[in-house]
Parts: sequence; C-alpha cells; structure tokens
Amino acid sequence: MNLDFTSEQDMLRDTVSRFLANECPYDRVKELEETAEGYSPELWQKMAELGWLGLLFPEEYEGYEGQFIDMIIIQEEIGKAVFPNPLFSTVIQCGSIILEGGSEEQKKELLGQIAEGSLIMALAQYEEDGSYLSSGIKMPAEADGDRYILNGTKMFVMDANISDKLIVAANIKDKGLSLLLVDAKDTGITITKIPTIGKDNTCEVIFKDVRVAKENIIGSPGNGLEILEKINAKAAVAKAAEMVGSCKACIDITIDYAKQREQYGKPIGGFQVIQHYMANMLLAYDTSYNYLYRVACMVDEGEDFTAEASALKACLNENYKFVSERAVQIHGGIGTTREGDIGLFYRKAKSCEYICGDTDFHYENLIDKILSANPI
Repeated sequence: MNLDFTSEQDMLRDTVSRFLANECPYDRVKELEETAEGYSPELWQKMAELGWLGLLFPEEYEGYEGQFIDMIIIQEEIGKAVFPNPLFSTVIQCGSIILEGGSEEQKKELLGQIAEGSLIMALAQYEEDGSYLSSGIKMPAEADGDRYILNGTKMFVMDANISDKLIVAANIKDKGLSLLLVDAKDTGITITKIPTIGKDNTCEVIFKDVRVAKENIIGSPGNGLEILEKINAKAAVAKAAEMVGSCKACIDITIDYAKQREQYGKPIGGFQVIQHYMANMLLAYDTSYNYLYRVACMVDEGEDFTAEASALKACLNENYKFVSERAVQIHGGIGTTREGDIGLFYRKAKSCEYICGDTDFHYENLIDKILSANPI
C-alpha cells in the first residue's frame, strides 16, 4: 500500500487550501453560521466550478472519476477552515447512495445536477430516539396504489433546510427498510432548523401524508439497510477526515497564540506544562492523520474497511474533543468567545462526534466485527 500523495493530489490540497483561505476566512465562517441558510450559495457554485461536487462520480454521470482519497483531502481542508457547506450531506451521503443503489435513470437525472451545483440533498435517517441502529427507524411507508404515504418525524437531518430533495429511510410492510427519494418542497413536509452547539444545519423534518411514487425507491424495496451500512462506513471516514483537519488547525492556531501570549514577562509557550499539552495534542493528531489515510487507501483498493472505519471514527470522536479542549485551555477565557477563532472548533468537536455514529456505537460495531471474524 503506497501512502505517498501524487503530484495531482498535492496540487488539489493546495488549491482547496488557498480557495478556502481567500473565500471563507474564520470571520466569514462566523457570519455564515448566523444566517438562516447556514452556507453561501455563491461559494457552493464556485465549488461546483472547481469540480469538487462531481469528483466521486463517473464521467458518464457528469463526474470526474476521482479517487475516494481525493475527497478525503478536500474534507480535511474543509475541516481546517470549519467551512459551512452541504458537500458532506449532498455528495458524500446522498450522491454515494444514488451511485450505489440508484437506477440508471436516477443516476443520470440526479448526479449531474449535484455535480453542477444545482441540486442539494439531505439524508433523513434518524428518528426521535436518536438511535443509529436500523431498529430505531420506525417510520412506515404505507402502500397506496402506485404510491407510498409517509407520516412521521425525522431528526438531526443535516442541511434539510436548504435541500431540494431528501432520501428518506422508511419501512415498507413485508419488505423492510427502504430508501425513498422525496421532494423536500412537498407541502406535507415541515422543516425546522434545530439550535445546536455547532451552529450547523441540523433539522427536524415532519412528514404528514407525503405521497411518494413507487418508482422513487432507491434500489429495491427492503434493501435500504444494505445500502446505508455501506455508505455510512464511507461517510464516517469522510467525516473523520474533516475532524483530522480541524485538529491540525487547532494545533496551528494554539501554537501561534502560545508564542504571542505573555505571562510573567515571557511567552506561555515556554512553560513546560504548555509544552506537554502541545505534545499530547500533536500525538493525538499524528495518530489520527496516519490512520485516516491508511483507511482511505483501503477504500480505494477495494478492501473491507468497515471495521477500520469504526475504529477511525471512534478515535477521532475522542481525539478531536481532546485537542480542541486543550486548545481552549491554553487560550484561556477568550477561547470560549466569538472573538477568538478556536471556539469554532471546540463547538464543532461535539457536534461532529454524533455524525455517522458516536464512540459507543463504533466500539460496539468494532467488537461485533472482531467477534464475527474470530468466533469464540
């Protein structure tokens, strides 16, 4: 396994880094967080023009046939900038679901629109108990002639407030968990943005007698769980990449602060306790970074990465909280205010923890994988 970056990947990282530094510095991030939309449509279109939105899709669907590791590089740089945008929900979650299980017609109709930046999508999976398990998905899809009727509530739906279409996980009687493509602007849908610590686009979506044509099933009735498990593992790796980038930014920002902030007539970076903090933060980051790209390579090489995806996400859930917490401690009181930039990461660390599975969920998943491979 070759873990070295190609010259094209180095160029991609540099392009993404410069774009985000110029177009969305931390002051701009704070402004976008306070808006109802929570993102910039203008920057979204620029991302499409740069080819990021079609990177994972084949050329026949208006994509660029990039590798998964290319998207990991983009996600890592997005994490460094804490850049608010719907790429994760639209491309990595919904786009990958359509690519994995969608019909040829759905792929041709939807993936090209995503790539050109004209379609934003959201995955409506979790419900009011917040369970990550398939048993927690109780919303029924009741057959009614050539349609299904949806009634119920989906929680923690990322970017639903700005989406054009939803992919909804629901149960079809005698078939099981299925994925339905739903128009987000349907009159029977009510979307409410939930106030969160991360100030992100997390929404409650209420369905009341929403009618969905049967041809809008992604895949076939009952195979929703198989598709979700495969895509959620990839999404967990991509979210971990964002968290790795955020850890690096926390360290860089804190190093600069420790060099400038003086106490007792000398920079606080000269005190041993601060040096110990920084060493432990760097150790957590280095471990996460190296493991991230090993798992990303496994994805591109077609290996079974599901156990590693859980181990990686569990690791980042804890390491991101640890790194951002230590960074805030070193900054002191200003670290928790909107004046300082480090607080952006401290808040995101908690919200990122629950996306694609918290630590307990991934530990349990990892144990199941190990035991199934090595039965007692």
